[in-house]
Amino acid sequence: MIKENEASNKIIGLAIEIHKTLGPGLLESTYEECFCRELTLNKLSFERQIPLPVEYKGIRLDCGYRLDLVVENCVIVELKSIEAILPIHRAQLLTYLKLTEIKVGLLINFNVPILKDGIKRIVNKL
Repeated sequence: MIKENEASNKIIGLAIEIHKTLGPGLLESTYEECFCRELTLNKLSFERQIPLPVEYKGIRLDCGYRLDLVVENCVIVELKSIEAILPIHRAQLLTYLKLTEIKVGLLINFNVPILKDGIKRIVNKL
């Protein structure tokens, strides 16, 4: 198993490859399908659309939250195809990190002309 930094670097490289090939403007689901294909081709383990229950006062609540991707069991990847990443998107990913006790998350917005402008790396200080 690879570590968070190596995994996140590979993930970013794959996202850039997808963005170079497809460009912006497609549905989030399209980017997710392509991302899963790239992860498979690059032999990175992943799970997709993972249910995320919320623990509240001793009870698990299924509130309908889902993680887009967890790569190599160490990086949460949230894919977007939106006009702009807002503070609420960062807050949501940080909360996902806290709930799962995963340290690193990537928020990737494909709806930008230059992909590096659409990538936010968030680290949970646990």
